[in-house]
Amino acid sequence: MTSIGFDPDYQEAIAPFATFPKLNPKTVLDLRHLNNTAISYVMQTVPCESADQILETTHTYTTTDGAAITLHRFTPKAKARTIDPQPAILYLHGGGLVSGSVGLFRRDIIRYAALTQTTVFAPAYRLAPEAHYPKPLEDVWCALHYLHDHSWELNIDEERIALYGVSAGGGLAAGAALMARDRGFTPPLKMVVLVYPMLDDRTKLAENDATRNYLTWSEDKNDMGWGAYLAWMSGEMEDYAAPGRAEDVSGLPRLYVDVGQLDLFNGESKAFADKVKEAGGEVEFHEYAGVPHAWEWLAPSVPVTQRAVENRVRVLRGL
Repeated sequence: MTSIGFDPDYQEAIAPFATFPKLNPKTVLDLRHLNNTAISYVMQTVPCESADQILETTHTYTTTDGAAITLHRFTPKAKARTIDPQPAILYLHGGGLVSGSVGLFRRDIIRYAALTQTTVFAPAYRLAPEAHYPKPLEDVWCALHYLHDHSWELNIDEERIALYGVSAGGGLAAGAALMARDRGFTPPLKMVVLVYPMLDDRTKLAENDATRNYLTWSEDKNDMGWGAYLAWMSGEMEDYAAPGRAEDVSGLPRLYVDVGQLDLFNGESKAFADKVKEAGGEVEFHEYAGVPHAWEWLAPSVPVTQRAVENRVRVLRGL
């Protein structure tokens, strides 16, 4: 096996965190607490100098099962008075399907709204175990419909809507893209951006896989998240629930995927990108050497993070 290890710049950046204890949650609610605490801490490192350039508002929409969901809107002030319909990004936060929130990911959302000069919407989708599949995905689906149905008042160009999903949000984005294809969402989505997406509940590393030594999101945590999300499912697994299982991925919008070499989701991200490409889809894929899951939160200024952000911004500016 080829020798692997941390990117030198990343390793230097995370040195102050080396003494932090590695905690192993016993329950889903323990996992939520640990994740939210960690996300809150590391997100403080994300550059947010442009916060005063972004106008934040909220809307509320109703899901298919009658739940009221808050949709956060982040509009660059320079675009707030624009008359012509503008592109829009629907941002789905991460958290292993059991944690995370728009508030915790606020600095990241602001970064991409500012750098792309595009309005970003972020739904406060429900979390497992309280809301298992399909409720979180339906929350996303209904958010897309809200953007379409209210495009005039939101000043959205219906033909230029992108889904942007981070980690668990990436899995929801992929599931929503498949759902939009199958349900005839018109005009179709323009683009889907998946940032180290959580796509396949079957993912396991080989016992001798050295990647285990570098994981920031472990197999145990992954199993716990998937277990909570897919609770009480019986019979054949639906592609929307775990998009990495999907055999038919034809007809999807332009796809962008990136993932770290040392990420548990590396294999499933590659496999999904390859599958879409083989089905005739337009795919851009990036693998970043020497970094694990969600590496940029701990090392926002290192070159590998800057390259990733630049690539994401470039593709989103193509809306």
